[in-house]
Amino acid sequence: MAKDKNQIGSSWVDLALPEDFPEPYTEERAEEEEEDTEEAAKDRAVKCSPTLLRMLKAAESRWTPHFRDKAEPSELWLKATEAEALKTNMKIQFNDQQEEFNKLPTKAGPRPLSHSVSQSSADTFSSVGSVSSEDESPPQEKPQKTSKGLTDFCIKNIKQAPFGRKEIDIAQQGMPSLMILRKRAGGEKPLAGAKVVGCTHITAQTAVLIETLAALGAQCRWAACNIFSTQNAVAAALAEGGISVFAWKGESEDDFWWCIERCVAADSWEPNLILDDGGDLTQWIYKKHPSLFKKLKGIVEESVMGIYRLYQLSKAGKLCVPAMNVNDSVTKQKFDNLYCCKESILDGLKRTIDVMFGGKQVVVCGYGEVGKGCCAALKGLGAVIYVTEVDPICALQACMDGLRVITLSEGIKHADMVITCTGNKNVVTREHFDRMRSGCIVCNMGHSNTEIDLTSLRTSELKWHRVRPQVDHIIWPDGKRVVLLAEGRLLNLSCSTVPSFVLSVTAATQALALIELYNAPAGRYKQDVYLLPKKMDEYVASLHLPMFDAHVTELTEEQAQYLGISKQGPFKPNYYRY
Repeated sequence: MAKDKNQIGSSWVDLALPEDFPEPYTEERAEEEEEDTEEAAKDRAVKCSPTLLRMLKAAESRWTPHFRDKAEPSELWLKATEAEALKTNMKIQFNDQQEEFNKLPTKAGPRPLSHSVSQSSADTFSSVGSVSSEDESPPQEKPQKTSKGLTDFCIKNIKQAPFGRKEIDIAQQGMPSLMILRKRAGGEKPLAGAKVVGCTHITAQTAVLIETLAALGAQCRWAACNIFSTQNAVAAALAEGGISVFAWKGESEDDFWWCIERCVAADSWEPNLILDDGGDLTQWIYKKHPSLFKKLKGIVEESVMGIYRLYQLSKAGKLCVPAMNVNDSVTKQKFDNLYCCKESILDGLKRTIDVMFGGKQVVVCGYGEVGKGCCAALKGLGAVIYVTEVDPICALQACMDGLRVITLSEGIKHADMVITCTGNKNVVTREHFDRMRSGCIVCNMGHSNTEIDLTSLRTSELKWHRVRPQVDHIIWPDGKRVVLLAEGRLLNLSCSTVPSFVLSVTAATQALALIELYNAPAGRYKQDVYLLPKKMDEYVASLHLPMFDAHVTELTEEQAQYLGISKQGPFKPNYYRY
């Protein structure tokens, strides 16, 4: 290790890079690997150097005791976190240990669905249900300027910036990985020259990510991926901080696309990286600005729907830039999807309808990681849970967890609540609505609003009554009422907030993916969809362990040889399912 440190003492960008880079996965290769022996698989592995991790280590070497002594009292928690993280950062071998950047086989990707370009924002009928009592005039019609003279933004109210700044400061305390990344890589500016256009939920947590990207050298322009999830005060704070942000809570459908266009088609500014959540931004640039799309250095996507769209482009030979599939990384699937939804589903329901869960019969559609988290939370409060599934493996998991697996048609008559978590289309249809009991609550925990067939409910015979922000009663001619939350959009981010800590894991993975794509030499990534290496997942996880005062066990040389792995990791093969 001493030799490695000497080699990276000056700058990570000066390091020699290997000549071999990842090869795309094919279905034939995937089938061959399933039959291979472990030794044969090792021989065929294509390796590349973990440039990003070397950069972080190089940045770490420039910390001095003098700098540390000047830390503000409010940063003491961060110092302790950094010190412990250094002990548990896997002792990464930056020259001897090389990583394989694996692409998911196309056949292992998300199940084929049928979606349109605007599906994560389509079929919006009421756009201001959750807007506060502030000035209701369209933001596009109001002159806006920050205290520093910035006018290239469009939000609800710039005067809310001080409150939004406090919200961001609170979120920072629960997002250690991004704060450590700023410390370690801030001097390197690994994103200097990068122009990142983003389309995500604009919350205090994503604001920490956006400002981290800016601290690492990137120029950012941002829009919202959901018309209800923007926190107006946070958007104001971002604008006041110099970020060109175009978003407000309660956008109309036209507003949604107007904001995306303003982000993309700015004067004398062309993005070279995309950070997307749902694929709407990527599809917009692909269809409306094809020449710009071809100039991108890469795309980072974090949702099932967005990944599905990327795989479709790749399969059709139309994906002309490399893309990172963050959604299927371990740090996204097993933390954001599971633990975030486990804690936020109850918050969203309580804030909107004050429902009591004990004894309620709840049908959860889908038992993936999101469905598992929702079921665990609801079961803990005494709800009777039923699960619908198309995948026999997930269905068996539900059975082993003590849940009843049924079809939606079987359970719809007795359901007090229906929650969709599938990522699919038209999971709950008009036929199901007609058979629901009066008072049944319907909501969605998937990214898109396509899971609930809202179009079939917009008929002359049914009346819609807005009883609260994000709460609609749909009234049948006989007086039956069905309660629809957030117009079928993502419940937790539309109606409540989410835990900062669990989003720290996903946000760090997104930031590292952007850095990797931006700094990768020409030819490392082809025009396809890739996964970040297992080593990166382990590294991100290690950054969060100090918050729990957790200490990982170190393998002995004998134990590592017995398992056939390195003492520094990765500790699981790429096909391992956590």
